[in-house]
Amino acid sequence: MRTDHAPAPVGAYPHARRVGQWLYLSGVGPREPGSHAIPGNLHDAEGHLTGYDIEAQCRQVFANVRAVLEASGAAWTDLVDVTVFLTDLPRDFAAYNRLYAEHFAGVNACRTTVGVSALPTPIAIELKCVAVLPATAG
Repeated sequence: MRTDHAPAPVGAYPHARRVGQWLYLSGVGPREPGSHAIPGNLHDAEGHLTGYDIEAQCRQVFANVRAVLEASGAAWTDLVDVTVFLTDLPRDFAAYNRLYAEHFAGVNACRTTVGVSALPTPIAIELKCVAVLPATAG
């Protein structure tokens, strides 16, 4: 499954795949749909990344996950497992954890947060999610 309401995958894979009632989302980053800009990234005059705003990236990645879920016939509350990858866990965990609590209120999903040294594009956060689709979803 692919949708234009989320940024295009950066490789040869779908946004999500349904297996029975299970919906597996590929890793979702904070790029903006259409423009592929990364919210909060700061660059110097030569175009080198000099910093980022984790809050802006969190908000965008949550919106992108929601877009993939909705395009697949699922809802935010259908999430059952969320794995979060942060490139600077000590720096970003507190802000991410606060925003996660705000955005995931009422969602009874398991969560794992992992610190990684890098992600495939210059992003600071990526989510890998699993949802259970309602019995009536197509």
